[in-house]
Amino acid sequence: QVQLVESGGGLVQPGGSLRLSCAGSGRILSIGHTGWYRQAPGKEREFVARITSGGQINYADSVKGRFTISRDNAKNTVYLQMNSLKPEDTAVYYCNFAGTDWGQGTQVTVSS
Repeated sequence: QVQLVESGGGLVQPGGSLRLSCAGSGRILSIGHTGWYRQAPGKEREFVARITSGGQINYADSVKGRFTISRDNAKNTVYLQMNSLKPEDTAVYYCNFAGTDWGQGTQVTVSS
């Protein structure tokens, strides 16, 4: 089982940027798929981005061109660079490994 710890959330103005981190321990993240999901108040959790063990990357249509997922194998950490943030990006962002393990989440609030 892997332990995942997200960080980097916060309050940002529309158009701003944040970088989220998902630090893994207990297993090497690069051997599996790691994804970012988000859940806004009153809504279901939704897929945001994923990087596979082979380095393939997928994004939700709503974040394409604005968000970038990457992985630092030396640090066993996956990042989500979020640019041009919009109020509708406000949510708790969760890291997921191999479809089974979840982090505790980090709050992102986009507001003026």
